[in-house]
Amino acid sequence: MMPNKRVFSIIFICFLLGFMIAVQLKTTQDNLKSSTQYQRIEQLSDILLRTEKERDALKLEIARLKEDANLHDNFPDKINFMAGTTALKGPGVVLTIEDSKKEISSSENTNLYIIHDEDVLKVINELRAAGAEAIAINDQRLTANSEIRCAGPTISINNTRISAPYEIKAIGNAQNMENAVKMRGGVAESLSVWGIRLDVRKELNIIIPAYKGAVQFKYATPLEQ
Repeated sequence: MMPNKRVFSIIFICFLLGFMIAVQLKTTQDNLKSSTQYQRIEQLSDILLRTEKERDALKLEIARLKEDANLHDNFPDKINFMAGTTALKGPGVVLTIEDSKKEISSSENTNLYIIHDEDVLKVINELRAAGAEAIAINDQRLTANSEIRCAGPTISINNTRISAPYEIKAIGNAQNMENAVKMRGGVAESLSVWGIRLDVRKELNIIIPAYKGAVQFKYATPLEQ
């Protein structure tokens, strides 16, 4: 009987070892399969992140190209606007400046009571500082080449003599321009000391004519990039 028990014990032990080995193999396979799925998810996540980054980069590139296209399409118009060769319309202010009507004695300097080129220039500088996009004085469009200088009892603008009263039209933010001209200690207050009137009114549809003179460059030439 003893040999049979030993054989049975050996068979049982072999069966038990085989079962344990099978279970271990199954567990190892499941772990490998789980690990492979996890790696697959990580790979898919990386691909998704790269795709989203590429998408965002393409969106930015498309926006930049659209902006460049709009700039290119509008570039001639912007050049004409800046050069003053195109008539413009828009909201803004209309300023009227008149010589003083005060009675002055013969001992006083009459030049103090009339408008000079420097007075007009101060007004223009304030308007430009306040964001004026286009300006005309008595329908003379101001450009980069325009002069404002004394010409006897008149003022010369674009080689055209004009006399008071002066009507200055400016397109831009009306409130900002009015505040700039009327600020405390500003140009309007300085002129009022001598009785020179400066009236400002806001308008929604101001028309500023194009520059009528010729634009010629005798000495300047484009710089090659």
